[in-house]
Amino acid sequence: MIDRLIYTDLTEIVDNFPALMLFGPRQIGKTTLAKELALRLPKKAHYFDLEKENDLQVFKANAFDFLASIQDDIVVLDEVQTHPPLLSSLRAVIDHHRVSGRFILLGSADPSLVKGISESLAGRVIYKEINQIGLIEADNFGIPMHHHWFRGGFPEALLLKSDRMWNEWTQSFISSYVYRDMNQLFGINLSPQLVLKLWSMLVHVNSSLENMESLGRSLGISGTSVKKYLDYMQGAYLIRRLTPWYQNNGKRLIKSPKLYVRTPAILHHLLQIASYNDLQTHPAIGASWEGYVVEQLHIHLPASLQLYFYRTQNGAEVDVVIVKGVKAIACIEIKYSDAPILSRGVHECIKDLQTEHNFVLTPNSHTYTTKENIKVVSLLNFLKEDMEQLK
Repeated sequence: MIDRLIYTDLTEIVDNFPALMLFGPRQIGKTTLAKELALRLPKKAHYFDLEKENDLQVFKANAFDFLASIQDDIVVLDEVQTHPPLLSSLRAVIDHHRVSGRFILLGSADPSLVKGISESLAGRVIYKEINQIGLIEADNFGIPMHHHWFRGGFPEALLLKSDRMWNEWTQSFISSYVYRDMNQLFGINLSPQLVLKLWSMLVHVNSSLENMESLGRSLGISGTSVKKYLDYMQGAYLIRRLTPWYQNNGKRLIKSPKLYVRTPAILHHLLQIASYNDLQTHPAIGASWEGYVVEQLHIHLPASLQLYFYRTQNGAEVDVVIVKGVKAIACIEIKYSDAPILSRGVHECIKDLQTEHNFVLTPNSHTYTTKENIKVVSLLNFLKEDMEQLK
């Protein structure tokens, strides 16, 4: 099993707070982490999957009395977003007997999009997103970067023995989200056909600016409807919006976010890229690499930092800006070539933002510094050696 870097943080949380909520996409390993955490505590553990009717029935009669009867044990509640009314009982139970390590809650939807979750447990629960297996975790396990990049960070898909089985897993994952999970997670009624068409379109505009009107015209729906679908896809951890960094420097700046498909497995499968070798000759390789790097930066980003991009309406752009507080501290350009050439626009952005640290991230280049004091470094070395120094 691949060791997760977040595990140490999670153990500290359950030792100090009454409730921990792990959220992230399905199949990412939340249940495995929760059961590991429960095992290390000197308490009896109870596991309930609220998508199973038999487990849910336990709480429908009188959840408060039932939970109070096992107040000295640890309770793991899986897929809590499917039954928000239970959270009101949890609030009362926590307030009645507030001790550390009582509840581990798991959810596959952004809590802010599920009515009742954030409101019911405010001040009583620590939220932690469980990301895909990150590059450092994969490298520690002996998985090479090219394999991790192509297959993505879902544990089961990453460890399958063949690309053919990886394709089978990914197709099943996509079908599950399209035809069941999206509506079940949020209690809504999205069209599965539209979800699939939109998803298939997004892989072709991966790493591009969000243009809801253009997507809407292609789908035959309004830009407002596209936004609703994108919001829920983001809330299910399927896409990521990277927002632009604004700076009052008198320049006209792009205000639309950039869209990324968060999981390389889905991106490559929907583009019908069947292997890493096929990816090497595919026109989307540059956009795939950019999206992969952006996701790895998010996964390994210290809590004190935020990620943006910067682009002027004249076309000068830098792929990622790292911000600390209200100050841009680093510019990052992402290049698939191990011998990158930077455009004049990148240098203009660095001058605009006056960042002290500037990098070009590549797959495998040796580390060196250009005459403009820009550090060229491989992604893995940046994550291991440079990222922490920026916080």
